[in-house]
Amino acid sequence: MNKPPVEPITAAGGIIFRFSRAGAEPEILMIFRNGYWDLPKGKLEPGEDIESCAAREVSEEVGSGVPAIVKNIGTTYHEYPEKNKTFGKTTYWYSMIFTKEEQLEPQEEEGIKQVEWVPITEAIQKAGFDNLKKILRTFWQ
Repeated sequence: MNKPPVEPITAAGGIIFRFSRAGAEPEILMIFRNGYWDLPKGKLEPGEDIESCAAREVSEEVGSGVPAIVKNIGTTYHEYPEKNKTFGKTTYWYSMIFTKEEQLEPQEEEGIKQVEWVPITEAIQKAGFDNLKKILRTFWQ
């Protein structure tokens, strides 16, 4: 039986971090979406560059202003079935900060129920997918 072709998707997201006190480990902004702890990310729109996509998606999903990108962290890849197709999603990840205090609001229409600052070691444990744990470890190196 032939495996159907994988349809590629490009996405981008952010590892938003802050330091709540001097000498502490960074806190990571996590979202609770569709039953899993996740990081804000989303699909690239036509004509959009990857960095702009990452910042836009973070802003939309956590109800914030546009965050500042600090640096490129790397990519993740995973495949998933949806509507009788298989998609292969490559997500480009950037570390980001907010340049001012933000009031955060989960984007409920995207299935996001909660937005929470979590210490990095806890974020790695909480992340609902292995590829997220890996990119968080890469950030923390």
